[in-house]
Amino acid sequence: MWAQVLEKNGYKVDRHFNIGARQVRQPALEQGQIDMTPEYVGSGLGYYDKTATTGDGQQNHDKLQAIVTGKGGGLTVFNISPGQDTNAFVVRQDTADQYSLAKISDLVAQQATLTWGLPADCDTNPLCSGALKDGYGFTYPPAKRKALNACSAPMAQALQGKAIDIAELCSTQPAIVQFGFTLLDDDKKTQPAENLAAVVRNDYLAKVGDKAAFQALIDGVTAKLTTEELTKIGVEIQVNHKDVAAEATQWLKDQGLN
Repeated sequence: MWAQVLEKNGYKVDRHFNIGARQVRQPALEQGQIDMTPEYVGSGLGYYDKTATTGDGQQNHDKLQAIVTGKGGGLTVFNISPGQDTNAFVVRQDTADQYSLAKISDLVAQQATLTWGLPADCDTNPLCSGALKDGYGFTYPPAKRKALNACSAPMAQALQGKAIDIAELCSTQPAIVQFGFTLLDDDKKTQPAENLAAVVRNDYLAKVGDKAAFQALIDGVTAKLTTEELTKIGVEIQVNHKDVAAEATQWLKDQGLN
């Protein structure tokens, strides 16, 4: 989306996909191998300081900006999206109805009854076992659990097939809509806010001429990315198998941005 809007306004864009995980991508940005990257501000902040993340997207943005100002000649974090894609616990609708589940705290009374789908590294991950034990007071490890990758198709399929009753997915994962799962509210705010933002090298911004105009194009797209829209886009691509570039073009058209 960002690339298409920039190209429409005369900027040259070279796309580099599948660069790798943040541990690869962020050094590439700092070293000038790439000029701009999308970032989840919670995870981006956690890359530099795992203790600094909060449940507030703007706070995560501001803390990340303070850190990257001096990295690799300086980076700028543009404005955050209103929507986010964060770690989430979900259940089937029948389970939610049976036990009156709307938020993670509601699971406390049923924690030993239900089978949890948790990633293999949950024991050592503060956002997983730490959140469950310290944030919610769950007994850990749970009496019944199965190791599955978080935010994965197998995790979602296991929940749909009733092999597990609670799954750790990502909050905009298309399977939530596809299968009608209930996303439980993180009422203790244990997970970092994961709003999206562009992170851009300052030396690149110095070359674009009108920095404010450049940022306005990017932020104009970002401002439309609500959680609902992010989920809809994911459904179109992953469930309905739409071409990524074509879906980006259509979405921009629908939003009056292209």
